Amino acid sequence: MGPVNLALWGLGVVLIAVGYSRARGPYARYQALKAQDANVARYERWRGGVRDSSTTGASVAMQVLLRQARIGGAIAIAGFVCVLAGFAIR
Repeated sequence: MGPVNLALWGLGVVLIAVGYSRARGPYARYQALKAQDANVARYERWRGGVRDSSTTGASVAMQVLLRQARIGGAIAIAGFVCVLAGFAIR
């Protein structure tokens, strides 16, 4: 167990924590907007109206939030790779 291993483990843990904290908020908000959109769709089906399928502010916000969550997830995955590399290097 050398200094390179410890550095990779430390870097990996930091990246996992940063990625998780960056992905958690946008993903939770994305899920809330998705649930709200599904609720509106159910209401409009029940009401019998035709739902407009054009781009809305909420759909754009959902795309932005999903992109932010994916970036945070990618950072966390890079952290896992660093931790695994720390174990693989001898």
